[in-house]
Amino acid sequence: MESLRFESRDLGRTEAFLNRAYTKMQIGSTAPQVSARISRTAADSMSVDRIEIGFEMSYDADPLGKICLCEVDSGTIEEHATDGWEDAFGPGDLVSFAPPDRPYRGKVVRSKYTITMFDPALLTRVAGVSRKGDAPVRLLDHRPHSRAAARQLSQTIAYLGDDVLANPHVQASPVLLASLSQLLAASVLAAFPNTAMAEPGVVDRRDAHPRTVQRALAFMESHLDQGIGIADIATAAGVTVRAVQIAFRTHLGTTPLDHLRRLRLAEVRTELLAADPSEQTVAQVAARWGFHHHGRLAAAYQQAYGELPSATLSRS
Repeated sequence: MESLRFESRDLGRTEAFLNRAYTKMQIGSTAPQVSARISRTAADSMSVDRIEIGFEMSYDADPLGKICLCEVDSGTIEEHATDGWEDAFGPGDLVSFAPPDRPYRGKVVRSKYTITMFDPALLTRVAGVSRKGDAPVRLLDHRPHSRAAARQLSQTIAYLGDDVLANPHVQASPVLLASLSQLLAASVLAAFPNTAMAEPGVVDRRDAHPRTVQRALAFMESHLDQGIGIADIATAAGVTVRAVQIAFRTHLGTTPLDHLRRLRLAEVRTELLAADPSEQTVAQVAARWGFHHHGRLAAAYQQAYGELPSATLSRS
C-alpha cells in the first residue's frame, strides 16, 4: 500500500477514487453540495485512513478482502449492514466494519472517521493457528467486548497512524514492520471476540517440555534480523503457539516474544558499541532490530545494561 491524499467536491470523482482505494462500490447522494477528504498513512499491509465525508452519502460495496476497522470521530454512519446484521455508529464507536469476504452497505451522514485495514492472515499468524487443517481466525462480533478494550485498540491505531507508519526508519525495516503488524493484530484479537479464544489442550501441555524451548531458541537466534512472530517460532519448534508459550513460562519464566525482544536488545547494544556516533543514531540502530518506541527502548535498555543507549553510543 502507498500513502495517498484525496479531496473533491465531485460525486463521480469521489466514487472513482473509492473504487481505486478500497473496493468496487457504488455511492449516491441527493445533497446539493459534496465534499470528501481522505488521507492515508500506510506501510506493508497496514493502512490508517482519515476520512471526512461532509454530506449524506449512501454506499454499496463489494468485499474488501481485508480486516477493516472503523472509528467514528463525529457524525454518524447509519443503516450499515453486512453478514446478516445491521447497526449504526456514532462518535466514539470503534467497530469491525465488515468481514473480509462479505459485501456491505450503509450511509455516511456528515462524518469524520478513521479506517484501519490490514491482511486478515495476520490474525491467524499472531493467534498461532498454524497446524495444517486449522481454520483461519475470525472475529465473532463487530463490536469490541468492552469499552476498555476499545480504548486500548484506539490508542494503538492512533500510535500507528500518527507516529510511526510514515517514519522512514519504519518503512526501511522489515523487522520493525513485522513487529508493528503483530502489535496491531494482537490488539484486535484482544479487543474483539474471536475464534482463537480457547484454553490450552492436553497436547499443548504435553508438548511444553525443555526440548520445545531449545528448538524455539535456536530458531530465534538464527532469525533475529527477520520479521518473525510467535506463529513462526511455534512452527519451528514443531508445536502449537499455546504449547511454546507454556514451555517458556514454565522453564524460563517469560514469554517467547519477551525473550525475542531481549535477544534483539542485546544486538542493539552490540551494534551501538561498535558504531561511529557521527554516522549512526540510536533510532537507526533500534529500527533495524524492531524497536519503534524510543521511550520504551530506553527504559528497557537502561534496566538491562544500567545506562541509556545514547550513553553507549557516545562512548563507542
